[in-house]
Amino acid sequence: MVQSFQKINKVSGTVSLAGDKSISHRALLISSLADGKSYIKNLSDSDDVKSTINCLKSLGIEIEQNKNELIVFGRGFRGYKQPLNALNCGNSGTTARLLAGILSAQTFESIIVGDISLSSRPMKRIIDPLTQMGSKISSANEGRLPLHIFPAESFRAIKYNLPVPSAQVKSAILLAGLHLDNETAAIESQQTRNHTENLLDLNIIKEEGRITSSVSRRNYPKPKEYFIPGDISSAMFFIVLALLVKNSELSIKDVSLNSTRIECLKLLIRMGGNIQIEEKGLSNNEVYGNLHVRSSQLSNVKIDKQIIPLIIDEIPILAVAGVFADGDFELRGASELRVKESDRIKAICANFFKLGLAVEEFEDGFGISGSIKKQFELFNSYGDHRISMAFTILSSLLQNGGKVEGFECVSVSNPEFLKQLKTISG
Repeated sequence: MVQSFQKINKVSGTVSLAGDKSISHRALLISSLADGKSYIKNLSDSDDVKSTINCLKSLGIEIEQNKNELIVFGRGFRGYKQPLNALNCGNSGTTARLLAGILSAQTFESIIVGDISLSSRPMKRIIDPLTQMGSKISSANEGRLPLHIFPAESFRAIKYNLPVPSAQVKSAILLAGLHLDNETAAIESQQTRNHTENLLDLNIIKEEGRITSSVSRRNYPKPKEYFIPGDISSAMFFIVLALLVKNSELSIKDVSLNSTRIECLKLLIRMGGNIQIEEKGLSNNEVYGNLHVRSSQLSNVKIDKQIIPLIIDEIPILAVAGVFADGDFELRGASELRVKESDRIKAICANFFKLGLAVEEFEDGFGISGSIKKQFELFNSYGDHRISMAFTILSSLLQNGGKVEGFECVSVSNPEFLKQLKTISG
């Protein structure tokens, strides 16, 4: 599907977003482990989260929709039922990796599959630590899906130093460790998202440049109520648009302000963005609040490699901001972009090249300089929701608009994206 977009001349109003995708996955999985009913408000309506729901139902978890909240009937410690068929995670890497951690601790065989995109993404990074814990996992195609998980003969606690910064790998280890009496520790040298730790209320130790998250059966979840703050990654597309369109002002309500998720906002503020952050409350250790954004003249700044794990999902739209900012944009230390839903480095560079920009592609990033020479273009989403949304925003900034091929993949994270965009467009 090719979607056309006209230039947006003003952004105004208020937008509220469905729940953060990362938190939604974890709230569902943790609720399924608890023994009893948990209530989740403002759950993400993304296709990815629907994949998690469908997998949990296949594992015997009853889930009901009651007006504006979801009720999850958790089955308690090792209470999952053996699924009749392979568990299809669709496009969701979070579903596949986190669920693998839980399934490694169960007493039955299971198989995890996904779509073509997910089946190309690396799973060895979770196979290695889970195997160290005693799990037996066979994989196809050099550590990729499908994963066949067998009951462990002896499941044991480990201390694992993450070789690659990854909240998904960390979470898989911690969710597996919930099933053991002894403490399992996931150790990071670079901070990644901490939603799993927050929702489980885990003990975190920071010392000598290392961050250690520890878990055991003492942390096993109990039924509770969850309010999921709005998705900050989805909000970023509208934030950048409001910053770049003249005479614009936008408010975003009840959005996640988790400290591991707002590095993208801090970067835009460093670039000169007029963004006011208003903390409003706390839900299951997750900070949320409101954002107020006004048109700004941006200037590119040096991006520290240390923050890359904290902005990895926002890089496509940050790159769009960089194109319209003063000075050259350069990003390095982001090779993880190569193994997302698409090769995002390649996708970003190919689309920017169409505009006549000077684009330099590196193995771990890219550089952009020069000015836009073409004011209308057909961009390729490469089947990647974040590429699709980023170049929708870019199309909306061009004098003659633009088109995005494969636009429909936005439903992976935000099915309401187009409706929201129209609501705030003057």
